[in-house]
Amino acid sequence: QVQLVESGGGLVQAGGSLRLSCAASGRTFSRYVMGWFRQAPGKEREFVAAINWNPDITNYVDSVKGRFTISRDNAKNTVYLQMNSLKPEDTAVYYCAASNAWTEVRLHFHLWGQGTQVTVSS
Repeated sequence: QVQLVESGGGLVQAGGSLRLSCAASGRTFSRYVMGWFRQAPGKEREFVAAINWNPDITNYVDSVKGRFTISRDNAKNTVYLQMNSLKPEDTAVYYCAASNAWTEVRLHFHLWGQGTQVTVSS
């Protein structure tokens, strides 16, 4: 069973950058579609980005396009989310997740990390 552990969250001023990492245990990491989701207080968990088994294939929610970049290093069993030009509305707990399908639907992701807090001050 693959386990996911996020890191890299923190407090940053608006306009700043953070890079989140998600380290996966197990040998089957390269077979999974990996995604990032976020959940702000009082809101539902929402899709942010996903990366295919083919790392050239990615998908983003419109609100982060051009600012966030998802990538993966299968040799290190790690997926990253580079977040630039951060805005206060990006404040949330960020979760990485794994799926067997190319999807952005939360229910189709069956493995989840514990989350890492990102706070963007204005």
